[in-house]
Amino acid sequence: MSHGAGFWLIAAAFLTAMAFSTVPTPLWALYQRQDGLSTFTVTVVFAMYALGVVVSLFLAGHVSDWLGRRRVLLPAVLLEAASAALFLSSTSLPVLILARVVSGLGVGMITATATAHLAELHLTARPTTDRTRSDVVATAANLGGLAVGPLVSGLLAQYVADPLRTPYLVFLILLVLSAVGVALVPETVELAEERPPYRPQRVKVPAASRPLYLAAAAAALAAFSVLGLFTSLAPGFVAGTMHHPSRVLAGLVTFLVFGTAAATQVALTRLTARQQLASGLVLMSAGIVGITAAVWLPHLGLFLVAGVTTGAGAGTLFRGTVATVASVAPHRARGEALAGLFLAAYIGLAVPVVGVGLATRFVSDPVALLGFTAALLMMNTAVSTSLLRRR
Repeated sequence: MSHGAGFWLIAAAFLTAMAFSTVPTPLWALYQRQDGLSTFTVTVVFAMYALGVVVSLFLAGHVSDWLGRRRVLLPAVLLEAASAALFLSSTSLPVLILARVVSGLGVGMITATATAHLAELHLTARPTTDRTRSDVVATAANLGGLAVGPLVSGLLAQYVADPLRTPYLVFLILLVLSAVGVALVPETVELAEERPPYRPQRVKVPAASRPLYLAAAAAALAAFSVLGLFTSLAPGFVAGTMHHPSRVLAGLVTFLVFGTAAATQVALTRLTARQQLASGLVLMSAGIVGITAAVWLPHLGLFLVAGVTTGAGAGTLFRGTVATVASVAPHRARGEALAGLFLAAYIGLAVPVVGVGLATRFVSDPVALLGFTAALLMMNTAVSTSLLRRR
């Protein structure tokens, strides 16, 4: 297969894998109703996915540099297929947890590897062009996949029989086809005669840049915490507090948030890192306040508008943090510095949402969300003071 055709096959596999990772989002309300899962239990199951991503990111996210892109991507896509098979096998809580952990392990291997593979395939196929195209496609496949997954599963769950099985069966077929496609794509890494000794991924930042780096990591944590809210609890707010049980609507909410995050990352590439950071903090803060107000009223229209605003802010803010970390890290340690940023992001994806879920055991959902919003606004204020001044 040519490198040009391989580029689009890897993009399709990347998008399919990321879409599968958010397939359960509009289905959590069904699991709660069928198996009696609490809001807190849903957040724990969701957190297991983030845990799998973090473990995989640091143990295997970097090994494709010497093992080869295809040799890492193929088993990673097959891990996603195994997760889909687990979801098909049972709706019991232990199986749900295991399926989410397996999915997280696969995504942690895919994210960095597929991004690097796309850049190298594009460079080989079109050596005279810059890498902007591959960056845009990687962003669209990553965040775009996260947006597409809930929309597809919501539509299937709403209009096709057996809503807790059909979405996983469809994606199992797509993932198997993606694995076949990955196996046919050219390798872009020359294998060394002597394999270097294995070591986990490390985080390395110059001492003078650590305050700025820590501020950027805190901003990434804040951005992913609101994205985690929309992949775990937001569909429950729509179905429960706002009394709109439609699975299509639950998937549409998450689609709008992640789709907007992806679109803004692509559209705002000409802004400086400082402008991205400032815009992201303002939009995300305004959006989460609007979401909280919409849940308290309750008002679905305001919730959708605020969700789009939040997605735009989170996507812009995260792009600014990546640019900031890339600018302060030494060239040879850039990958390690970015790995630390992703660690903070995925901690933000899981821990704050679990805190909200735990709070719902003692207070109502709107009150728990209000506490989350207050904490996020305080973090945004502290981050803006430190990050923008140092930047």
